[in-house]
Amino acid sequence: MNLWQEYKRPASVTEAIQALTSAPGPVMPIAGGTDLLLDLKQGRHSPVHTLIDLTFVPEMSLLELRGGELFIGAAVPVNRVALDPLVGQHAQALTEAANLIAGPQVRNTATLGGNVAHALPAADGTIALTALNAQAEVASPTGTRRMPFTSLFLGPGKSAIDKTKEIIVGFYIPIKTSKFSKNSEVPRTASCFKRIMRPQGVALPILNCAVWLERESEIVIDIHIAVGPGSSIPFRATEAEAALRGQFLNEETINRTLEFLLGQAQFRTSARRASADYRKHIVGGLFKDVLDTAWARAS
Repeated sequence: MNLWQEYKRPASVTEAIQALTSAPGPVMPIAGGTDLLLDLKQGRHSPVHTLIDLTFVPEMSLLELRGGELFIGAAVPVNRVALDPLVGQHAQALTEAANLIAGPQVRNTATLGGNVAHALPAADGTIALTALNAQAEVASPTGTRRMPFTSLFLGPGKSAIDKTKEIIVGFYIPIKTSKFSKNSEVPRTASCFKRIMRPQGVALPILNCAVWLERESEIVIDIHIAVGPGSSIPFRATEAEAALRGQFLNEETINRTLEFLLGQAQFRTSARRASADYRKHIVGGLFKDVLDTAWARAS
């Protein structure tokens, strides 16, 4: 049995949108296909008439600096994200997350956009992009628009993107630079991603965490904290961030920040991974480890 009837390879974002909206039956965009094709074969996805292959759209395979931002196309393979020096320099948390997604063979095929479009609240790439305060570029029949990254998600496995007429073109990660000053210490930024996992064929995360921060001397100028799964969508610990922003980093402020994180997060129990209580028990050690690493990198 054929898994689809038509297969199209548009050469531009405009052609891709036209192909999506003009398909005569159920339609889906595809890039790496590591999730979609398996779901189709195993009957976990409704039948598809037309597949729109996005890997031939040049714009969606770019990885480059654009002014004060790093742009990563949605069709860029995960392994390229993991190895690219621009990502390592400006978004180390994403480098570390990409290196932990599945295994090497899958990373060579799977794309960053696919990791995000699957809309899982603890996906490694998703948590890293959340902490890095990314924005998504989305194309539709009316043109392209920027969206805050977390606006892409409605719930576990539920994307805000209408895949019959919209596509994620790529992601913008802001790069913060500081002017050199001879009289004061220059604020510095860094990020980190780590996770706790249980091997199950492919290692599944029990809990993961990403932190981006800016420091000046011993003061936290700004910070973003993402934890997965801390909610039904990718979770930013905004109350914990506010508690630490502008403070000296010491044991007292870290413990207070952790209290806010635990108060805001909504950990859930997963039969395949861990209970909510266990996640609450281990999140403190993971958060402190990630925070310490990002802090040291920014020194």
